[in-house]
Amino acid sequence: MKRIAIDMDEVITDAIGRFAEWYKRDFDIEFTEEQLSSKRFRDLIQPEHKDFIRDYVFHDDFFKELAIIPGSKEVIRDLHEKYEIFITTAAMEFPNSLLPKVKWLKDHFPYISWTNIVFCGDKSIINADYLIDDNVRHFKRFIGQGVLFTASHNLKEDWDVRVNNWQEVREMFL
Repeated sequence: MKRIAIDMDEVITDAIGRFAEWYKRDFDIEFTEEQLSSKRFRDLIQPEHKDFIRDYVFHDDFFKELAIIPGSKEVIRDLHEKYEIFITTAAMEFPNSLLPKVKWLKDHFPYISWTNIVFCGDKSIINADYLIDDNVRHFKRFIGQGVLFTASHNLKEDWDVRVNNWQEVREMFL
């Protein structure tokens, strides 16, 4: 059975949506869906807020109950029937995210065993045939095929294998 490793943030969870939600709460500035999907979040915010925003990910509540990326739940369930699925997240950069991410996965993907959840820094340690991720840096030393999941921050990245949504993931693998 082939293995697919799948990143969390901006692939199955909407962390940008949380940034936007907290930014509105703190600065009373709201962004449209068009703005959030076409530009890096850091390019939308006012320069004097950048350090403040960077601290969001270190708050215990930031990773709790993130919205799910549309289509991911259904497609991953179907992929699970045909592939060995691993959820791989570079969560070690934000250690406070570990417990909220485990709970989130248990709530949304209860059929994925804890043995198939990998918290790491360098994703090249993952032994999988494919890695679906929103950041090309994780593909540099990865031995399988990197599949770039389109997000606002990677629109200008040049990568041969790219999917724009979960329907395209379905078409690629099922």
